[in-house]
Amino acid sequence: MEHPSSTSWGFTSSKFLLLILVVINLSRHASAKTGIFRNMTDLLALQELKSQISGDPNGLLKSWNHSQHHCQWLGVTCDTRHRRVTALILSGKGLSGTISPYIGNLTFMKAIHLGENQFRGEIPREVSRLFRLKFLNMSNNKLTGEIPANLSQCSELRVIDFISNLLKGKIPTELGSLKKLVALYINGNDLIGEVPHSLGNASSLTELALAYNHLKGSLPEEIGLLKSLSWLIIGENKLAGNIPSSVFNISSLTSFVATGNLFRGKLPANLGLTLPNLQELGIGGNQFSGNIPTSIINATNLQVIDLLENKFEGQVPTNLGDLTHLLWLNLGMNLLGSNSAEDLSFLASLANCSSLQVLGFPFNNFGGHLPKNIGNLSLQLTKLQLGYNKISGTIPLGLGNLVNLSILSMSQNSFTGVIPSDFSKLQKLQVLDLTETKLSGQIPSTLCNITPIYYLDLSKNSLEGDITEILENCKHLSNLFLSWNNLNGVISSHIFGSYLSLTVLDLSHNSLSGSLPLQVGKLKNLNSLDISYNKLHGEIPETLGDCSSLEELYMQGNSFQEAIPTHLASLKGIRHLDLSGNNLTGPIPQDLQKLMFLKYLNFSFNDLDGEVPTEGVFKNASQISLTGNSKLCGGIPQLLLPPCIITNRKKKGKHFLIIVMCTMFTAILISLLLLAYTIAYKKRARRSESSSVFSTTDKLLRISYHDLQRATTGFSQGNLIGSGNFGFVYKGRLDQHGNRVIAVKVLNLQKNGASKSFKAECKALRNIRHRNLVSILSYCSSIDSKGHEFKALVYEFMENGNLDSWLHPETAETTGSRNLNLLQRLNIAIEIASAVHYLHNQCEVPIVHCDLKPSNILLGNDLVAHVGDFGLARLLAKTSNSSSEQGTSSTVAIKGTIGYAAPEYAMGVQVSTQGDVYSYGILLLEMFTGKRPTDGMFLDGLDLHSYVTMAWPQQVFEIVDPSLLSEEGNEIREVDTKVELSHEDKKIKCLTPILKVGIECSATLPNDRMHMDEIVRKLHLIRDGFLGANVNKTNRDI
Repeated sequence: MEHPSSTSWGFTSSKFLLLILVVINLSRHASAKTGIFRNMTDLLALQELKSQISGDPNGLLKSWNHSQHHCQWLGVTCDTRHRRVTALILSGKGLSGTISPYIGNLTFMKAIHLGENQFRGEIPREVSRLFRLKFLNMSNNKLTGEIPANLSQCSELRVIDFISNLLKGKIPTELGSLKKLVALYINGNDLIGEVPHSLGNASSLTELALAYNHLKGSLPEEIGLLKSLSWLIIGENKLAGNIPSSVFNISSLTSFVATGNLFRGKLPANLGLTLPNLQELGIGGNQFSGNIPTSIINATNLQVIDLLENKFEGQVPTNLGDLTHLLWLNLGMNLLGSNSAEDLSFLASLANCSSLQVLGFPFNNFGGHLPKNIGNLSLQLTKLQLGYNKISGTIPLGLGNLVNLSILSMSQNSFTGVIPSDFSKLQKLQVLDLTETKLSGQIPSTLCNITPIYYLDLSKNSLEGDITEILENCKHLSNLFLSWNNLNGVISSHIFGSYLSLTVLDLSHNSLSGSLPLQVGKLKNLNSLDISYNKLHGEIPETLGDCSSLEELYMQGNSFQEAIPTHLASLKGIRHLDLSGNNLTGPIPQDLQKLMFLKYLNFSFNDLDGEVPTEGVFKNASQISLTGNSKLCGGIPQLLLPPCIITNRKKKGKHFLIIVMCTMFTAILISLLLLAYTIAYKKRARRSESSSVFSTTDKLLRISYHDLQRATTGFSQGNLIGSGNFGFVYKGRLDQHGNRVIAVKVLNLQKNGASKSFKAECKALRNIRHRNLVSILSYCSSIDSKGHEFKALVYEFMENGNLDSWLHPETAETTGSRNLNLLQRLNIAIEIASAVHYLHNQCEVPIVHCDLKPSNILLGNDLVAHVGDFGLARLLAKTSNSSSEQGTSSTVAIKGTIGYAAPEYAMGVQVSTQGDVYSYGILLLEMFTGKRPTDGMFLDGLDLHSYVTMAWPQQVFEIVDPSLLSEEGNEIREVDTKVELSHEDKKIKCLTPILKVGIECSATLPNDRMHMDEIVRKLHLIRDGFLGANVNKTNRDI
C-alpha cells in the first residue's frame, strides 16, 4: 500500500482545517440566531405587556421603544450572559390596565414586582410557566378573579404577595406543595372558604398573612407543623372554634394576630413559655375567656398585647411591667377586675415599660383609686383610656407628666374633687373625655391653652366658672360638650368669631346669661347647637340662619324675646327645632313649612300669635307642639285651634275690575294649570310622604349625610355591594359607633316610587323586634353635598350575603364555593317562617311583606336568616271579625317579584297575609329543589308548584337539589352500603314533608293555603324528627 506524499498530505490537511473553520463559523452563526430569536420572544412579550397598560400618568414607559435595547427599558432587568429578562420591577408607578398573559413567555423571569398600581382583571394563569420565578408581588391593585391554582408549578417561588386586591374564591390547596415558599401574603381580599390543611406542608413558610377576608371554619391543626413560622396574621375573618394547641407550640412565632374572629376557649397557662419569641399578641374581638396567663411575662419580647372585647376575667397580672419592650396594652371591654382596691395594682409595674404608647382598660369592673404614681408611666404614652369602670377617689396630679398624651378618656367613673391643674401640661392632647365623672370646682383656665385639642367633653359634672374665661383659647375645638354643669357668665361675641371649626356645641343645663351673639352665624360647619335651659335672653339673631350645616337647634327653657327670625327658613337641612319655653311673640314664619327635612318642631309656651301654617312639618300634629300660645289660630284641625278671623272690606270698583280681568285670563290660566297639575301634585305627594316617613322613624337613631359619606368613603364604587329597584346598597364603617360595619341603602329619588318605598320600609320596621328580621340601625333624610334631597336607611351588615347567592352560586359573585346542607336549609326555612309569623300575628298592626324571595333573605353569623327589604310592605287594618291572616287595607296592585308574587295579585286582589304564604311556599320549594320559579324549563303551563306536585311523593329524590344528595355521601359509602341506604331513608323522610308544606303554601287559591302558625309548627316537627335520627349532628353542621 502506498503512503501519500508529503505534498498531498499537506493539501489534504489544509482542506480539513478549512472545513473545521466553516463548521465552527456556522455553529456560531446558528447560536447567534437562536439567541436573537430568544431575545425577540422577550421583546414581543414586553411589547404585549405595554399594550395592555392603559394608564401611565408619569410617562415611565416612554423608554419602552426601539431606540434602545429592551434590557435598558425602565423597570426591566436582564442577565448579562443570555440577555434574557429576569426581573420586572414597576411597583408604585401609578400604572393601570390589565396584565397580559404574554408575561408567561418571559421564561427566565425570577422576580415580578407590580405592586401599588391600578391593575385590574385576573392574574394570568400563564404565570405558572415561569419555572424560575422566585418573587411574585401584585399587591395593592384591583385584581379580581381567583388565585390561580397552577401557581404551584412555580416550584422556586419564595414570596407570593397579593395583599389588598379584590380576589375571590378559595385559597388553592395546591399552594401547600410549594416547599420553598417563605412568605404568603393574601390579606385584604374577598377570599372565602376554609384555611387549607395543605398549607401545613409548605414547610419553609415563615410568614403567613390571611387577614381581612371572609374565611370560615377552624384553624387547621396542621398549621402547627410550620416550625419556622414567624408571622401568623389571620385577623378580621370569621374563623371559629379553639386555637389548636399546636399553634401555641410554634416557638419561632413572633406575631400572632387573630383579631375580629369567633375564636373561643382559654389561653394556655404556659403561653409565655411555649411562645418565648412572641412580640405581638392580637386576639381582640373574639370570645376568649378565663384569666390572663401569668406566664405571659416570659415572652420578654412582647410589644403589643391586644385582648380587647373578649370575656377575660379575674385580675391583671401584677408583673406585666417585666415586659419592658411593651408598646401597646389594650384590655378594654372584658370582665376584668372585681370592684376592689387591688384591681389597679398592675399599673405600678407598668412604669418599667418605658416605651409604652397605648394603655386602655375601659368597660371592665375595675375599682379602687388611680395610683398616685400613674404619672410615672412612659413619657411615650399617647393614649390612656380607662372610662366606664368603677374607679373612685381624686384624679392624681401626676397625669400631667404624661406630656405626649393625645387621647385621655376617663368618663363614667366615680371620681371626686377637681380637674387637676397640671392637665395644662398636656400640650399634645387632642381628645379629653371626663363626662359623668362627678367632678366639681372650677374648670382650669389654662385647660384650653392646649392648642391641638378638638374634642372636649366635661358634661354631667358639677363644674363651675365663667364660660368666657373657660373658652378663651379653645380655638381648635370641633366638639364641645359642657352640659349639665353649674357654669355661668355671658357668651362672648369673639368666641363664635374664633371657633370656626365647631361642629357640635352643647352648653345646655347651665346658668349662662346675656344674649346670643350675632357672630353665631359664622359657625358655618355647626351641625348641632344646644343652649337650652339657661338664662339667655334678648332676640334670636337673624344670623342664626347663616349656619348652613345646622341640623339640630335647641334653645328651649330660656327667656328669648321678640319674633322668630324669618331667616331660620334658610336652614335647609334642619331636622329638630325647639324654641319652647321662651317669651317669643309675633307670628310663625310661613316659610318654615318649606323645610322638607324638619321633623320635630316645638314652639310651645311662648306668646306667639297669628295663623299657623298647614304645610310641611305643620301637616302632622305629632311632629309639632304649639301648646301654651293662646293667640294662635288656624292650622290643621287636629291642633284644635280657633279659626282665624278675616276682616271683610267694602267692595270697590277696583276689586270688580280685577275680577273682570281675571275672568278674561281664565281660559289661558286653565291650560297652564292643567299642565302643571301633575307635577305639583307629585311634589306635594312627595312632601307628604317625606313628612309621614319622619313621623314613623322617631325611635330610630338619626345620622347625618356627612356621617354616611364618611362611612362609605364618599359612596365609592369600591363600597358598592348591591343595587335594587329603588337605589343602591353600600358597605361602610361608622366611626362614632366603634367602627361598626353597616349596610347603607341609598334611595334613588329620581325613580318613581322610591320615596314611597322609603316610607313603607320605615313604617314596617319602626316597632318590630325579632331575631330573624333585619334590624334598622339608623336612617338619614337630609340634603347631599350638591343640595339634592337624600334618603337612606342604615342596617346591620350581613357578612354572609343573601340566600340567593347560596342557593345559586353559579350566578353569584362568589362562584362555586357555597353550599347549604339539608339541616342548614331547614333551619333557614324555619327562621324565615318564624319571622313572617311574627309579622302576621304578633305585631300590634299586622304587616304583609309583599316581596319574599331568596335575595331578600340575608344571612348573618352562623347562617342565621334575617328577612329584609320591606320596601313593598303593607300594614293591615285589623277588623273585629277577621283574623290577621285575612286582614287587608290596600287596593294597590302590588306585583312583588315575578314568580314569587301570589297569582291573585295579578287580578287586582287586595294585599293579604295569604299572599306572603304563597311567596313563602315558592321560596321553600326553591330552597330544596335548587330551581328558580323563573327557570327556563317552566313553559307551557308548567311552573315550580306543579313540577314538585307531579313528583311528590314517589319521585322526590329526582327533583331535589343534587347537592343535598351528595353531602356526606363519600364518607358514608366508605363505611357501609347499608348505612348509606339508611341515611337516604332519613333524608327522604325529611324532604317529603318539607316539599308537602311548600306545595300547600303555594296553592293557587288563597283559602287552600296553610297559615303561618301551622307552617312553623310542622317545620319544627320535621326538624325534630330529622335531628332525632341524627343525634350526633350539631344544629348547624351535618
